[in-house]
Amino acid sequence: MKTTRLLAALSIAFAAAGMASAQTATVAKADADRLVAIAQANMAEVAAGKIAVEKSTNPEVKAFAQKMIDDHTTGLDETKKVAQAKNVTLPDAPDAAHQKMAADLQKLSGAAFDKAYIRQGGVADHAKVHAALKKDMTSAKDADIKALAAKLEPIVAEHGAMAKKVQGALK
Repeated sequence: MKTTRLLAALSIAFAAAGMASAQTATVAKADADRLVAIAQANMAEVAAGKIAVEKSTNPEVKAFAQKMIDDHTTGLDETKKVAQAKNVTLPDAPDAAHQKMAADLQKLSGAAFDKAYIRQGGVADHAKVHAALKKDMTSAKDADIKALAAKLEPIVAEHGAMAKKVQGALK
């Protein structure tokens, strides 16, 4: 009788442990890396946008920068939700390359600032992120990460087109 109760208690404990681990979703390392990259791209755009809103005197550049802050804050919030659901820890700051870009932008002013911000944070970064999101849409194994990439991809494509338009106006 004691053995039966012990086995029953152990069965319940193991079942509960199995249910708990099933509730904590995990993803493949490649998919976790994708989430980190998406988060860092969003953080970099928000940080660069804040610098541009503060430093630029060009209304088109300021408007573009504010849109980057708004849209990429939303994108980061959505990325954080997926990461939390998948038990993926995201970084608190942009990667080293974007931190350097922000430091370099801080040293510039006037037209030189505007051109550098639009060239780097606008055109170049959005081209790279757009390509990465397109790849994520097909290569990610996790359906939620694929859906996140699919949701963000047209927004990033629009940003890239906007950046090219602003860049053309700056010449």
